[in-house]
Amino acid sequence: MASSTGDQSQMVKNGLRTKVLTLDSMNPRVQRVEYAVRGPIVQRALELEQELRQVWPRAPCCPPGHTGVAELAPAPLAHATRAEGLGRAQSACLLPSPPLPGCEEAFHRGHPCQHWGRTGYGAEAHHLPAPGEAPALPAAPAHPQPMCPGLSTPSSQVLALCVNPDLLSSPNFPEDAKKRAERILQACGGHSLGAYSVSSGIQLIREDVARYIERRDGGIPADPNNVFLSTGASDAIVTVLKLLVAGEGYTRTGVLIPIPQYPLYSATLAELGAVQVDYYLDEERAWALDVAELHRELCQARDHCRPRALCVINPGNPTGQVQTRECIEAVIRFAFEERLFLLADEVYQDNVYAAGSQFHSFKKVLMEMGPPYAGQQELASFHSTSKGYMGECGFRGGYVEVVNMDAAVQQQMLKLMSVRLCPPVPGQALLDLVVSPPAPTDPSFAQFQAEKQAVLAELAAKAKLTEQVFNEAPGISCNPVQGAMYSFPRVQLPLRAVERAQELGLAPDMFFCLRLLEETGICVVPGSGFGQREGTYHFRMTILPPLEKLRLLLEKLSRFHAKFTLEYS
Repeated sequence: MASSTGDQSQMVKNGLRTKVLTLDSMNPRVQRVEYAVRGPIVQRALELEQELRQVWPRAPCCPPGHTGVAELAPAPLAHATRAEGLGRAQSACLLPSPPLPGCEEAFHRGHPCQHWGRTGYGAEAHHLPAPGEAPALPAAPAHPQPMCPGLSTPSSQVLALCVNPDLLSSPNFPEDAKKRAERILQACGGHSLGAYSVSSGIQLIREDVARYIERRDGGIPADPNNVFLSTGASDAIVTVLKLLVAGEGYTRTGVLIPIPQYPLYSATLAELGAVQVDYYLDEERAWALDVAELHRELCQARDHCRPRALCVINPGNPTGQVQTRECIEAVIRFAFEERLFLLADEVYQDNVYAAGSQFHSFKKVLMEMGPPYAGQQELASFHSTSKGYMGECGFRGGYVEVVNMDAAVQQQMLKLMSVRLCPPVPGQALLDLVVSPPAPTDPSFAQFQAEKQAVLAELAAKAKLTEQVFNEAPGISCNPVQGAMYSFPRVQLPLRAVERAQELGLAPDMFFCLRLLEETGICVVPGSGFGQREGTYHFRMTILPPLEKLRLLLEKLSRFHAKFTLEYS
């Protein structure tokens, strides 16, 4: 001990000292956190973007004030999508509509130009130029278009008025938009989005959320006092998990999560030191949830932890399945019998495409099952402005509704939320616009409805196309994308490729995805980041690129897989 102290004193005298915070001294749970959707693949894609910015900082054809950054797809692909999880639009045409002067000629020469505009959903379909190809420019439309989710024009108008109330006197905004903006501002502290709100969220907006839930669930009552606004759905999910995690050793809380899963769950459980209990979705049955699998995993988990919660993602991320009502009823019975708290991640509830598929909220099914379930089964259900037909993830708007939660625990949840003061107030305002859109009698209704239906119809077409093209490619199979915004195709990898990946210390699908990125510029996230059965390989890819470009991207990916397979056969 004295020697150690002496060594440190000598280092101080020499002008050196050890850091207080090092990898050895930091919280070990943080080091166990992994989050694939912002993991090595995406980081490498961002590095490549930065390299291209340096060698091709501005397209030679750009007129003054028309900025171009070398970043994405070369002609003839003429398409690009942003890396996973980095923004809203996620994908767009390389030319604005209409193109600016000089852009049409540049486009046909293979040097597309682009005004900087709004970004969108992050998607693993980011295309970078291959060696020897001319780089293209970022695909970020100046205004949301039907091929990409985005806030509707009427809602954008209301939000603009809330942010800048001086515009309320402008004749350029419809009267119903002004009334909605004034209603929101009147409910804000100081009549401004810049003021704190109460920690559970603005009361008016909580009431609007409760009315939305009632409409969605066919009139089943929703109490605004059981609704808590949050910084996206993720923040609410983490808060509820914090309430659940307790005990040590064999009494440590276990949480059942689906595999494949959205990595928020595994990352949060690692950070909290909880026990992750995997239950596998059935790929052979379109990623169906099997209650028998829940029973198996629960029984095994009880040997080393105390399972207290069950998470269901519906519609599924990354798998895109939509659970049937019969399945949801079975899950509720299982949770009730096994005394498990239910977490229903329903952020993609507006995204259902497949014929015969329908979204059923856990809250609605639970209430309709009647006693003893309706009055006793504990449930937290989550929704967000980041998905659906709006996709405004940067505003960080969301909510959780709790059902049958102990009143004292509910107060503890509010206390926990109050530590972070309040969710972003602009995000709360945006949430209000999502849950209380224009009514049929409002002048803005027709435009809102048309834009919403266009977005959802486009997503449905892209879901079908993705399934079709992948299933036509040898060695790739893809279940129907029934809902959400992702496909999760399975890829066959040759044994030599698997062995090479092991030599490099990589998961085989990570090796495949890295090669795909380096050789084609297409960025997808490996299935190992979401979990998958041993010996199977997948990747996640969004369905958000524009329809006319999506086929080209899918076909290029399929050709790369064929080339990769031949190389390692």
